[in-house]
Amino acid sequence: MSEQKAPLGRIRTEVHGRVLKIIIDNPAKKNSFNPQMMVQISDAMTLLDRNDDYWAGVVCAEGSDFTSGLDMPKFFGPKAERIDIPAANIDVFGLKGRCRKPVVTAVQGIVYTIGIEMMLAGDIVVAASNSRFCQMESKRGIAPLGGAHFRFLTRAGWGDAMYHLFLCDEFDATQAHRIGLVQEVVDPGKQIERAMELAQTIAKNAPIGIQVTKEAALKYIEAAERAAIDYIPKIKDRVFNSQDMMEGIQSFVERRAAVFKGR
Repeated sequence: MSEQKAPLGRIRTEVHGRVLKIIIDNPAKKNSFNPQMMVQISDAMTLLDRNDDYWAGVVCAEGSDFTSGLDMPKFFGPKAERIDIPAANIDVFGLKGRCRKPVVTAVQGIVYTIGIEMMLAGDIVVAASNSRFCQMESKRGIAPLGGAHFRFLTRAGWGDAMYHLFLCDEFDATQAHRIGLVQEVVDPGKQIERAMELAQTIAKNAPIGIQVTKEAALKYIEAAERAAIDYIPKIKDRVFNSQDMMEGIQSFVERRAAVFKGR
């Protein structure tokens, strides 16, 4: 009897009236992202942005966790896979183009690294009370590269942002709500339903009015965001050429504590 391979993760979409539901579907691996999924979620966000039939979007995930982050060996090191996202696509992190439509994100369980950055690239977050957040990249010898270094600050303020970015600690939904990363906390299992309710309510309003409201709000912060985004290549150069990054990836693969040397 041949051994059955575990299914590859994927991104699915569903249409609910004027709302496009984007679903992270890799629960067997805590919804960690492989390169193919990064392309698929960019395609889905681009569909939401470009199709005038969709007036709002919901990003959510199957299973008990939103996402544990990147499947690290597939993105860094000798086994890294190529990501080929079309240049005209919407970036799920909102670094090279932000979705024009309102995006409500529903999270639960583990919400690590890029999970936080994805939800902060959206507009409204509904969290299950069992959600656990952590921006832990610096524990792995790298740094947040999907916008956490400035959107965390925009939402939470300097002190709370630096507290969690420096400690790389895990915090709960109550804390995330207190500092403004999350707008509503609901019972586990209710987060997607509530996010859909919010999106459906938004979609009852005039789409042009909603879209220009988001556009105008982004104008307020885009200059500062652009400076922070333009600095990301320098961050990459510094961490990707470090011995600490290689140690961080190796320690992750070997499931041990990393020993950093600051070089």
